[in-house]
Amino acid sequence: MTDTGTSPDDLPAILAGPILRRLSPERLRIWLVASRPLSLTLELSPSGESPRRQPLGEDDYRLVPLGRHALLYLIDAPLDEPLPQDTRIDYDLKVTDERETSLGELAPHLCHEGHETPAFVLASSHRRLLHGSCRRPHYDGPDGLAHLDSWLAQRLDCPEQWPAWLLMTGDQIYADDVAGPLLVAIHALIERLGLFDETLEGSTIDDSQSLYASPFSYYRREELLPDVKSSAALKDRFFGGVRKPVFTSASAANHLMTFAEMVAMYLLVWSPTPWRLIECQPPALEEERRETYDDQARIIDDFVATLPAAARVMAQLPSLMIFDDHDVTDDWNLTAQWESTAYGHPFSKRIIGNALLAYLLCQGWGNAPERLKAPLDEAQALLSDANDNQGWLDKDQQDACLERLFRFEGWEFQVEGSPRLVVLDTRTRRWRNGRKPERPSGLMDWEALSEFQQELIDAPSAVIVSPAPMFGVKLIETIQKLFTLAGKPLLVDAENWMAHRGAASVMLNIFRHARTPGHYVILSGDVHYSFVYDVRIRHRHQGPMIWQITSSGLKNCFPDTLLDTFDRLNRWLYSPRSPLNWFTQRRPMAVEPRDPDRAKAGERLWNGPGIGLVTLAEDGSPEDIRQLDARGMEVVFPPPEKAP
Repeated sequence: MTDTGTSPDDLPAILAGPILRRLSPERLRIWLVASRPLSLTLELSPSGESPRRQPLGEDDYRLVPLGRHALLYLIDAPLDEPLPQDTRIDYDLKVTDERETSLGELAPHLCHEGHETPAFVLASSHRRLLHGSCRRPHYDGPDGLAHLDSWLAQRLDCPEQWPAWLLMTGDQIYADDVAGPLLVAIHALIERLGLFDETLEGSTIDDSQSLYASPFSYYRREELLPDVKSSAALKDRFFGGVRKPVFTSASAANHLMTFAEMVAMYLLVWSPTPWRLIECQPPALEEERRETYDDQARIIDDFVATLPAAARVMAQLPSLMIFDDHDVTDDWNLTAQWESTAYGHPFSKRIIGNALLAYLLCQGWGNAPERLKAPLDEAQALLSDANDNQGWLDKDQQDACLERLFRFEGWEFQVEGSPRLVVLDTRTRRWRNGRKPERPSGLMDWEALSEFQQELIDAPSAVIVSPAPMFGVKLIETIQKLFTLAGKPLLVDAENWMAHRGAASVMLNIFRHARTPGHYVILSGDVHYSFVYDVRIRHRHQGPMIWQITSSGLKNCFPDTLLDTFDRLNRWLYSPRSPLNWFTQRRPMAVEPRDPDRAKAGERLWNGPGIGLVTLAEDGSPEDIRQLDARGMEVVFPPPEKAP
């Protein structure tokens, strides 16, 4: 690790956060990255009550070193007395050095105008939920997470209107699709904070420092692979995975690789503070790549300008997160053949492992720390030893830690309440196609689906978070199937619940089970457009009602013209009377789309960056479904009109 020469006293005490995670009246979980060890005191001020002060000791947090000047605080503090629900609670994390300093002084961007501290509300039910996915920093458009700040600012004194949770349903970062200017900032931050170094295997470079200095580090990372036969398949399946002529136009040539790069990415997309600590100089690039760099630099500048608002939202709303592919790499575990190629090469295996390790510490921990104790213990040991090893991760220890992380089962989680929240892991427990490994795997295997069924049996209602929609657009799924039959599933991101017959059949049978009688709301993202379907089982009067509600992306969109074409063709080809419906696996289900109120006549797919807001009735059915479009409008999805 390069000696930055930086003193902790030259850096702000708080680099990123606080980010509120899973909160309850008895316990608070808060994510925070500091530049040095802090003496922290939690101060809570429920509306109409005197402030409560609670010093935080070593039993109240995990302290995980990330580098010479970066310490991760995973605060998991039981409270001396329970907090009230459905009321505004102002909070402060005071830092004591020579004097006591408040959050308002340390990170003033976290406070709304007229308030000296951030605040939160502990909702007594899960009847009001925000959900979104796909936050791509260099998408040329506004950020739905930042836009949410202005929506919340209008409701600061109306705690009954605050959502119970901010559900982040996948692609919170894009580890595989990184703008050149953002990668430059990542490297500058690694140097400034002295983030840990590591050795690398299976590449033409030996370690992280060689990677950062390599002429292939920007827009040419696939060329770091040795020119041998085994690299050809890896370049095609791993680095070529995001070049999709139909669905996305992106490049994996800036794919993040080291653990330090992954950590720096989280800091730079969740906090404005790290950007103030670095100076970014464009690297030497060919003319064509320089034009790309300059275009991306303008977009990244706009993204950075709205980061205070995004950070303010994450400091006020308790959040739950689950990964999708871009949090690790595009097409992650798409097919058994992809897995064999990616996990069979030490370089790509390390990249996947580093992304999963960063997810554990930055996202997974805050969902259910008790489920993740074993991997968290190992990660803490690995990084603590690096702190004592002049800032270098021990290769054998790192490989062993990542190997166990690959085998870990337990990323999914539930939150009890009314209704119950069930968050699915659709990435690491896949139903692989043994006979045809080039075909897409099922999003969950039989055992995982059986566990999911147990969560739903006899439940009067539930909210299910599935990163990919369970009930998607039939035409697009058909196109994906055709590409799969042609042996090209990677070209069209052929990941949907219907792509694997076994997984699709089990999932549909779960909803058709006689003991699945309730109301079920499915919240999804992934697809870069938003839609709502009302779903019922045909020929059953007392079967469950299901609502597929998809919100995507926070900062990403589908190509407009292409989506309009797909939307129109889907309405024609798969109308309720179309015989094509009988060739789909969903034929036992009646699927009725809702028309967004601001769309042109007949349009059912809404294309715009933003975040979804769902309000549920006491029985778990949706009372109101809308998209808070980041361009400044609210789009409502009203129920279909019933025939007289």
